[in-house]
Amino acid sequence: MPNAGDGLEVNNANWNFKGDVAKNFVPHVSKSVPYYFDGHKLVCSISDFFIKKDSLVYELGCSTGELILKLSKYNKLKPESKFIGIDIEEDMIKVAEKRKKELKIDNVDFFIDDIVQYELESTDMVIAHYTVQFVRPSEKQRLINKIFKALKWGGAFLMFEKVRANDARFQDIMTSIYNDYKLEQGYTPEEVITKSRSLKGVLEPFSTQGNIDLLKRAGFIDILTVFKYVCFEGFLAIK
Repeated sequence: MPNAGDGLEVNNANWNFKGDVAKNFVPHVSKSVPYYFDGHKLVCSISDFFIKKDSLVYELGCSTGELILKLSKYNKLKPESKFIGIDIEEDMIKVAEKRKKELKIDNVDFFIDDIVQYELESTDMVIAHYTVQFVRPSEKQRLINKIFKALKWGGAFLMFEKVRANDARFQDIMTSIYNDYKLEQGYTPEEVITKSRSLKGVLEPFSTQGNIDLLKRAGFIDILTVFKYVCFEGFLAIK
């Protein structure tokens, strides 16, 4: 079976987050997404402005729980706050639960569920760290609408996404730079192509403007780009 690097065997147009992907997720994604851990630090820093002593915080598509567990530790002086990580893949949640036990954290709960269907309670902060890009385009707006509705007034939605460029020339430039980045991380040309082929029809990113339009249609007015590197962008939207 073709290999996408880091021991991940994948098929054409069939990328998923089960099995070996879950086991090797953190080393793989941290090499594949520029400034991945810096994004975690940024989320934690921004949380200072939104997480109160008794806040409820969600991470949608939490994968192995790396970010939501860091966020809980970062906010350890707010012990009454509660953190919930949701992911559709059981294998991911198994890794997250193991990590939670190792860190002895008791105010983080993980649930196996579809984030599009999951009912959110009233919340001060919602995080989607490279998650919405994997939601079907036909369902993205419904998800963002639900997030806006669940947020308290003044609450924050942090959405990090791979983004498409606004025209073909820029897209060619961004794709070339990103491919060079992956080669510099040690992936072979074959692994880069294999990963790209596996993501066909699975990874469905929008442009910067497309993401902003999603947020605005949901009701967000105050929107700011807080991170940007080539084809990766982080948006902060405040209700």
